Formats: sequence, C-alpha cells, structure tokens
Amino acid sequence: MTACSGGNASGNNSARSVATADNNGIEHPEFNADSAYSFVERQVAFGPRVPGTKAHDNCADFISRSLRDFEADTVWHQTASVKAFNGKTLPIKNILASFNSGAKRRILILAHYDTRPWADQEEDKSRRDTPIDGANDGASGVGVMLELARAIGSNRPEVGVDMFFTDVEDYGAPDDAMSGEDTWCLGTQHWVSNLPYTPEERPAYGILLDMVGGTGAVFPREFSSSRMAPAVVDRVWGVAAASPYSDRFPNRIGGAIVDDHIYVNSAGIPCIDIIESANPATGGFPPTWHTLDDNMDHIDRSTLKAVGEVMLDVIYSEPGA
Repeated sequence: MTACSGGNASGNNSARSVATADNNGIEHPEFNADSAYSFVERQVAFGPRVPGTKAHDNCADFISRSLRDFEADTVWHQTASVKAFNGKTLPIKNILASFNSGAKRRILILAHYDTRPWADQEEDKSRRDTPIDGANDGASGVGVMLELARAIGSNRPEVGVDMFFTDVEDYGAPDDAMSGEDTWCLGTQHWVSNLPYTPEERPAYGILLDMVGGTGAVFPREFSSSRMAPAVVDRVWGVAAASPYSDRFPNRIGGAIVDDHIYVNSAGIPCIDIIESANPATGGFPPTWHTLDDNMDHIDRSTLKAVGEVMLDVIYSEPGA
C-alpha cells in the first residue's frame, strides 16, 4: 500500500463507561484498551478478511451487529461490485453508522476492515501469495472504532459522529507505479461516487485510522493530510500535545500516503490520516506491513489506548452546532 473465537458479539462487555477527565480537562467515557484489543482479536480470529470470502462476510456481520448492540441510530450497508487491477470482480460491502443523527455538526471516522490477499512484502518469496492476518493493517483501526462506538453509545457527545468501515482498501496492485494508485481504496472510491450526503449534510471533517495498533507506534503528521486538511491536523495534534500521549503524536511531518483520506478529501470533506508512517526500523511503515508477521503478537494495547483517548478528546470537545 503506498498507503493502507467465542464470546459476545460486542467484545468485552465488562468495559466500563465511566466519564473521566484527562489532562486536557475534557470529560468523556473511558477508552478501554482491553476492549479495543478484544475487538482486534475477534476480527483476526475470522481469518484473513479478503473480499469475497466467508471470513470477510463474518467480519462484516460482526461489525454491523456490534454497532447495533452499541445503539447506533442507523447502521446500513452500501454494496456494489468493482473490478480490481487484475481484472477480478470483487464485491464491496461498505458499513456505515451514525450516532446523534439529529446533530447539525457531524464528524466522520473511518477505517478499512478488509485485509491484504497477499503477503507481498514477505522476505520468503515462496510465501508471498499467502493472505495476511491484518491485525494492524485493518483490524486495529476497526478495533479502535468499535471501542469508540461502545463509549459513544453509552454517553453521547454533543457532536454527531458518523462511522465508515470501508471495504476493498487493500487489494491494490503490488506495483502501483505501473498500475496506478487508484487500484487502492476501491470501497471509498465507490462511496465518493455515491456520496450519502447532500452538500449541507457533509461532515465538518473526517479522521482515518490505519495501522494504529503496532508495538511502540508513533504517528507523525501525515504529509498529504497536512497539505489537504491542515486545520484538522492542527486540531488533532494540538489535542494530542495537551494529552498524556503527546509522545505518540510527534509534531513533525511523516510520509505521504495514498489511503482512503485522499478520496474523502475529493468529496469536499477535509480528512486526515492517523497512520504509522515513520517507523525507525524501516523509515516508513512498520516491519510487519504486508507480511505474515502482521498478527496479534505485534498489537500493543498502549498504542490502541493512545489513539483512542486522543480520539475521545477530539470528539467530546466538539460543539454540537
């Protein structure tokens, strides 16, 4: 990407929803890192969530059921078929939900739930055709979003919150320099072409969560986000700077990523990408990216917590109108 078990459906239902005030003085429900981790774990347990597979369908059902359990005002699916770079026709099931649907001011949070069909960055070339678990690249963003939905459902903020679980993000051409960057993010491209908003209804801004669970991950300001939606980047990194998690959100520019946020911006919604894009071991994406090591062994509860707490600070400090 030049970017990108048993138990109750809703994961850890023992997670408390107590309102707390962090160092920002912003009161919001608790973000439970164990609960977020369990949401990541549940997705990985289905197997690789490659579009058109049973594991993918089971994951989509799990996400939709969880959102209903958390009392989203609406949960609906946007379905279609698209043609991938290799000529294969793929089914798309974008999942959308709204909380506080009557609020005039809305924000959008999104992450992809599909996984890479091939471990094309695997060192062992004989294993590169193997689908990956996608614990970080896919499941981590969804895990944070589901925990945010649990928190929001139990204690509504003033602002409206729309959630978009986008599909067929990670089916892009391995050599996109030859095939084109638009081979990625096919679910979001379809969403933009069939935007479920009138111009007056569009969210004020969007935040994409991608690869937000890696061990020790930090999140510099993604280059394209800073260029296309600088005010949103300033807001989120400003909130993070005043939180206990400022070290996770360094005030410097990271890589330029082709990801879902690029297409959301093209729809007239300023959107940024919170993504690990400057790992010191690689100079870019985490070492597990598009390899068979993208599994639960490399998911860090403290990373999920940092991203989730900053997101709650942003959400609960937003006015409703």
